[in-house]
Amino acid sequence: MNPFSSGTRLRDMIRAIRACKTAAEERAVVRKECASIRAAVSDNDQDYRHRNLAKLMFIHMLGYPTHFGQMECLKLIASAGFPEKRIGYLGLMLLLDERQEVLMLVTNSLKQDLNHSNQYIVGLALCALGNICSAEMARDLASEVEKLLQSRDPNIRKKAALCSTRIIRKVPDLAENFMSPAAALLKEKHHGVLITGIQLCVELCKASEESLGYLRKHTDGLVRVLKDLMVSPYSPEYDISGITDPFLQIRMLRLLHVLGQGDADSSDCMNDILAQVAAKTESNKNVGNAILYECVSTIMGIEANSGLRVLAINILGRFLSNRDNNTRYVALNMLMKAVAVDAQAVQRHRATILECVKDLDASIRKRALELIFLLVNDSNVKPLTKDLIEYLEVSDAEFKGDLTAKICSIVEKFSQDKLWYIDQMFKVLSEAGNYVKDEVWHGLIVVISNASDLHGYTVRSLYRAFQTSGEQESLVRVAVWCIGEYGEMLVTNTGVLDREEPMTVTESDAVDAVENALKRHTSDTTTQAMSLIALLKLSSRFPPCSQRIREIITQQKGSLVLELQQRSIEFNSIIQKHQNIKPALVERMPVLDESTYSGKKAGSTTTSFSSEKTRKSTSSGASLNLPNGVAKAPAAPLVDLLDLSSDDAPTPSSSTGDFLQDLLGVDLTPNPSLSGIGQAPKGGADILLDLLSIGMPPSVQNDLSTPNITSSQYNMPSISPLESLSALSSPSSSTQFSQRSTFGYVKETAEHTKSPAGTSPVMDLLDGLSSNLPMPGEKNPVYPSITAFQSNSLKMMFSFSKQPEKPQTTLIQATFTNMSSNTYTDFIFQAAVPKFVQLHLDPASSNVLPASGNGSITQSLSLNNSQHGQKALAMRIRIAYKVNNQDVLEQGQINNFPPGL
Repeated sequence: MNPFSSGTRLRDMIRAIRACKTAAEERAVVRKECASIRAAVSDNDQDYRHRNLAKLMFIHMLGYPTHFGQMECLKLIASAGFPEKRIGYLGLMLLLDERQEVLMLVTNSLKQDLNHSNQYIVGLALCALGNICSAEMARDLASEVEKLLQSRDPNIRKKAALCSTRIIRKVPDLAENFMSPAAALLKEKHHGVLITGIQLCVELCKASEESLGYLRKHTDGLVRVLKDLMVSPYSPEYDISGITDPFLQIRMLRLLHVLGQGDADSSDCMNDILAQVAAKTESNKNVGNAILYECVSTIMGIEANSGLRVLAINILGRFLSNRDNNTRYVALNMLMKAVAVDAQAVQRHRATILECVKDLDASIRKRALELIFLLVNDSNVKPLTKDLIEYLEVSDAEFKGDLTAKICSIVEKFSQDKLWYIDQMFKVLSEAGNYVKDEVWHGLIVVISNASDLHGYTVRSLYRAFQTSGEQESLVRVAVWCIGEYGEMLVTNTGVLDREEPMTVTESDAVDAVENALKRHTSDTTTQAMSLIALLKLSSRFPPCSQRIREIITQQKGSLVLELQQRSIEFNSIIQKHQNIKPALVERMPVLDESTYSGKKAGSTTTSFSSEKTRKSTSSGASLNLPNGVAKAPAAPLVDLLDLSSDDAPTPSSSTGDFLQDLLGVDLTPNPSLSGIGQAPKGGADILLDLLSIGMPPSVQNDLSTPNITSSQYNMPSISPLESLSALSSPSSSTQFSQRSTFGYVKETAEHTKSPAGTSPVMDLLDGLSSNLPMPGEKNPVYPSITAFQSNSLKMMFSFSKQPEKPQTTLIQATFTNMSSNTYTDFIFQAAVPKFVQLHLDPASSNVLPASGNGSITQSLSLNNSQHGQKALAMRIRIAYKVNNQDVLEQGQINNFPPGL
């Protein structure tokens, strides 16, 4: 006999599968068994159909495909005998789901079985319908299920209630049909029927407001049932750990929660019974805790009185002392919701919650920390912060990040005075400075700069902390910044507070501290760059140490980091050659605007430590990551770095010119203004005004009087290091950049955002290049179009428009026309403007310019002249394109803007 014939028993197949030692052997057994079942299906074997389907269900549970047996389920369901129907319905629930179209074929059989005289067959049909019912089946069979809710057999009523829950979920519109039968189920004495009836009522309340209002009328009856359950005598059938049917009690409490939420009358009806449940339920066993938790959830969700809420929160407080981690976790979760309802009651358990912050379980620690954060207010912020900082000292590394972030947030949000804020932040930086985010220590520097009476105390405290916690990176950065700014106060003990211990620090000691920060092996580029800035400032504040500082700075000339190398060279030149202007260059930073910083931080923008008014020198193209002007990349130009654009910087003089000429090889001799199409000035300022003439041959660079220059024989050039500009892309590249050049220009290309508004520089290099100063015009003047640029092959026209309410803003429409017989590809237009002008370019309409004037490219520009009415617009332009795959570069200067722009 074939061991895998259709007559093989289920247990024999299971035994054969379990005996397999490899997956391949198992697959072979399953394949043979499936083949024999397919043969039996083809032969319409009725004797072993139920056995074959049972084996198919086991094979299905192993994960093998069994779709070929679906029709066998329908045949078994249509059989008359109970054993066949039982296997058929079980197969129907396992092998099919509501998405199968074949399921519609069983609707008629289900309807017949729901009306069957055999209660067990009715139960099978209800169970199957409750598991796989689709929306169509629900509409077809809802009336049959509704009738069965009133059956005499409690087992049928129970199954019908669960099936009704599925029907309502699938078709909420049918909820009104079940309202009356569901309310009748709440009067049941049979616990099983009562539980399913309560679940049906909960589903009805979710489905429609009408059902919710109807069932609220039965709140009194539900309360009576719960009260009877509380005082019922011992019944072995329902007793669990000395509590009568906790499952039913929990279900009833959930229904009361739904009924009482947002309804004062219903809440009043259930206040007493909820108090009884909370007071009489034992909490020494998990069963009792489950009921108490549900009771607390109900109390916090309904319109309960304040006394009942305090009782509920006290129960959660007891949960926090439980040894079971799950109990404590759910209590913390519930307390977080309770804070919004009754924060004062939760405050009484603050000490217990604080202990949970120190729990060994990571999930409990994190949840307790979040709860503590919600509990902090002006009255308890100091003791809570003190406790959290003390725990920060002993907390494990993986938790320090979250704990540090919360402490910093609490201190910043609830700081009552700057001294307390500074002290707490210093403690955090000393214990966990490596976990502090950049915006936190940035904000600390903002506060320090505004606390003028605490500068001495701050720099001394940081000096002490640096000696003991020099491995904390954020602490080192703040300390270096403060020593550079207020180093003389450290040495002279300026502004000593009564609480301070006396200390003596020499100028050499201060330099030693910064040198240690510079040479630490753990210091990153940011810290080292800040240290170089601090040393440069100390060279002015401590003249006797100037030579030593110069030697320290000189050591960085050989650094592999370009930024440090550049600063070392520039600072060394300042210390060595330009003592006369060094004090003005390295004077203290202006007071940083707290409101601007707070506003930007609230808006989740890049942190900056000065407003447009006080931020005198920043790089337009890169965000300012460091408060003293040290940017990570690209290297900041010398003029920006040393704040030459500050209003407090010395005006241009022969000494200043000599300084820049010696340092950068630049002649600042002014030239008379020139006007005209594409004209460039001659003389010593050529380098300043020819910032876009990159990589051109010397003969071309020295002859800028030529209006327009075409350089088809040169590819896109390299960058001069003195210009501190990011690399320009080739004409075909879409790289975007916006960098402020060394001498105050703002370079723009298409498809990028506006640069920050620059403040008025000491020397506006384009100032005086045009003899036409703007005159006050009409309310809404009309400006003529101009030919801004024209060469043998290319013409650029500018048309202008203004908005009356924004006189400083000029909108320009640039139109480019190709007059040659060759098509230009990879067309890119670039422009540079003076520092007092903001330039924004929208993307060009195309990057292909047709030949012979058969089309044009348009591009919109927006200019914002911060010196409107005082200084005229001027612009340097650069146009790059390809002709027959050869790079061409044309450039010039525009000074013929109409007056009044």
